[in-house]
Amino acid sequence: MLTDDPKIIALAFIGGIIPSLLWLWFWLKENKKNPEPKGILTIVFIMGMLAVIFVLPIQKFIQGNVDSNELKFILWASAEEIIKYLAVIIVLYKTTYADKPIDWPIYLITAALGFAAIENALFLIKPLSIGENTISLLTGQLRFLGSTLLHTVSSGILGIALGISLHMEGVKKKLYLVVGFILAIALHNVFNFFIIRVNENDGNYFLEILKVFGFLWVVAIIVMLLFEK
Repeated sequence: MLTDDPKIIALAFIGGIIPSLLWLWFWLKENKKNPEPKGILTIVFIMGMLAVIFVLPIQKFIQGNVDSNELKFILWASAEEIIKYLAVIIVLYKTTYADKPIDWPIYLITAALGFAAIENALFLIKPLSIGENTISLLTGQLRFLGSTLLHTVSSGILGIALGISLHMEGVKKKLYLVVGFILAIALHNVFNFFIIRVNENDGNYFLEILKVFGFLWVVAIIVMLLFEK
């Protein structure tokens, strides 16, 4: 922990969770006809937040034991997508809460937003702890546009795959799960690859950022269209 100041921790938490709650409100609004139980959604959101605790040591292990940056990014993204999925499965296992195709993307997006809330809060702690409030604000805005949307879309893709295969059996059902994971992890990696290549000292920094976010928004719009169907 970079600070033990409760005020800074609280500010970082608020800065991290507000974008996630706004996104959650948006997605739940899209599903007004068949709303999920609020209690279960709350549990899934919290499980997504707790998932960060399990991802961090895994990523730290990968950081210390994998030399290839490309493989490192793939494993980091894979860990996040798998743990977010498991956070949902733990809650829904042997229940009937996910009995409609739309349920899976809703629950996975909810967990992803819980995950993003804590991840964003952790990113905000450092600039807040050294008094760089302007930087904190900019960081929060960029992560709102980038990381939060990334987690939402990648988990949404996996959720859509699971929703499509809801009433399938055997190999076909498993195939959709695998394809969903591959697409989610691939998107995660593409975003990470391009965002890391952006140089903050480059005169075209914000233009490059907008290009990356533009790509992500295109994918998000596709997911929204699939979501509505």
